[in-house]
Amino acid sequence: MAHTDASKDTFAKYLLLNAERFRDRPSMRFKDYGIWQSWTWAEQLEEVRAFALGLQSIGLKRGDKIAVIGSNRPRLYWTFAAAQSLGAVPVPVYADSVAEEMAYVLSHAEVTFAVVEDQEQVDKVLSISEEVPLLTEIVYDEERGLRDYDHTHLHAYDGVREMGLRRFAEEPEANANWLAEIEKGRGPDLSVMLYTSGTTGRPKGVMLSNDNFVRSAINGNAFDNLTENETIIAYLPLAWVGDHLFSYAQSYTAGFCVACPESPETVNEDRREIAPTYFFAPPRVFEAMLTSIMVRMEDAGKLKKAMFDYFLAHAAKVGERILNGEQVGLLDRLKYGLGEFMVYGPLKNRMGFSNMRVGYTAGEAIGPELFSFYRSLGLNLKQLYGQTEATVYITAQEDGKIRPDTVGLPSPEVEIRIAESGEVMYRSPGVFVGYYKNDEATRETKTEDGWVHTGDAGFFDTDGQLKIIDRAKDVGKLSDGALFAPKYIENTLKFFPDIQEAVAFGHGREFCAAFINIDLQAVGNWAERNNIAYASYQELAGHPRVYETIAAHVNEANRRLAREPLMAASQIRRFLVLHKELDADDGELTRTQKVRRKFIAERYGELIEALYDGSSEKFVETQVTYEDGRKGIIRATVQIVDAEIHAVPAENVREAAE
Repeated sequence: MAHTDASKDTFAKYLLLNAERFRDRPSMRFKDYGIWQSWTWAEQLEEVRAFALGLQSIGLKRGDKIAVIGSNRPRLYWTFAAAQSLGAVPVPVYADSVAEEMAYVLSHAEVTFAVVEDQEQVDKVLSISEEVPLLTEIVYDEERGLRDYDHTHLHAYDGVREMGLRRFAEEPEANANWLAEIEKGRGPDLSVMLYTSGTTGRPKGVMLSNDNFVRSAINGNAFDNLTENETIIAYLPLAWVGDHLFSYAQSYTAGFCVACPESPETVNEDRREIAPTYFFAPPRVFEAMLTSIMVRMEDAGKLKKAMFDYFLAHAAKVGERILNGEQVGLLDRLKYGLGEFMVYGPLKNRMGFSNMRVGYTAGEAIGPELFSFYRSLGLNLKQLYGQTEATVYITAQEDGKIRPDTVGLPSPEVEIRIAESGEVMYRSPGVFVGYYKNDEATRETKTEDGWVHTGDAGFFDTDGQLKIIDRAKDVGKLSDGALFAPKYIENTLKFFPDIQEAVAFGHGREFCAAFINIDLQAVGNWAERNNIAYASYQELAGHPRVYETIAAHVNEANRRLAREPLMAASQIRRFLVLHKELDADDGELTRTQKVRRKFIAERYGELIEALYDGSSEKFVETQVTYEDGRKGIIRATVQIVDAEIHAVPAENVREAAE
């Protein structure tokens, strides 16, 4: 079980402890050139110490801010531990940030050092050097392409590590001094600074202490019985609080192994090889996996497809009940066991979930059908509700008390209350220290007695589980006073594999309308099977048969909304399939792929008006940002379609009235 010694209040202290208690157990794995390499806890200690001593040699000191930029790889995780062991503060930055975003974060955080993955990130940092005058030293991991650069303030990771190894070998006091630096670290000290992805305005620097992360990690480990025997695959952005908790804090406090994939593109294959016991993914990852499965099954033979459909239907009937330990008849259990052998087992193996003991999804609401699909296969998938400012945990679902329409009960040591406005508020050991250089925002978010405003609207169900409706600022009303919760509507649409993203409109309007982004993989595969030629996303999105398919999905979404007493009035009257994919580089999504609603409303104002003025089509010109940073214009005539509205069942009318 997780170590709860109060003296172990920093991750550097946990590293020393793990090198003793789990000396020869694997701590990290990394697939490089197709081969899995492994480091024990004792070896990880040696790596972190060498890099820490090397960083010290090139000037890193207590209180300095050090940016960490790149994909998930052991050396960047070791940078966190090395910096923290010296009392420096890591500031992870989203690797896909454009230069302007990165310049803001590095400048605002007053970063003096940066440890980056490769030439691409070095170039990005060098291009903004004038805007980040305090940044002096850059360390890079991959040397490819950097040989001829000016190395006055540019250092190879291997070189810095070698400096540290030399110091350890040649300076008798080097190790003792390093251990003394670790001992100086305290729980209330700043552990890391994470910048929120910001659906509105500039991102804010969330200051989180060692206590925030250590306490949250220990509580999370205890809640799910996570021990040194777990394996997790680290593939989510380093700058996201979830990865920092699951892949770093929980690993250090429990002593389990973290596997880093070869590249972001090989995550699915690498997950199959690792078969993690503990796994986290936002809903869109689970959506993409299900889409991929369904696309593959469309190409399967008739017999295989029939068997797949038959056993999935049986899993939908009894799978969750078996997982919850409920009573299920012997014949149904035997049939489910056969399904496990024929379909469920191979399916879980294909997804890399053969050994999954605990799985979580969070970040946004997951469609109930999608959630139940994975649980019906026997996967213990649960939801949690959290925020960067909470060091993740606000609520989580206990085994045996799992429902798709709630986010669970308050996490250990977390208090929750619902304000008169309907906003969810919480207080916990994970509550952030404050926003860096922004006392006003801190006061607006955190009360003097430690309660935090989440900005989300929600309520407790009869069994004490929390239900989140939407962002409080996004919840509105139609012109007739009916509730309008855009996220709920969008998630109902996004259940369909053909729909990648949706944006709903309706506040202050007579009815609800929506923009829809198709899923290029799912719809593209369908187009190929049906001999429909297309040259671009734009061409496919505007195809009449694609519109027919999406109209059928909107019709089914409306049927589901009609069954929800609070949401029946928000059925989608009109919709369009957007001519381009919403993109973080164009400012339409955050780096964590959340819709920036206000920005989209401003950018596509003409299209929104066309949804409401009765137009059947609208010509638009939209600026886009290509991967290499160049700008371009795409032009399209977007079709606008009326959707079918469903009568509200009589019992729902009564329930809504009550």
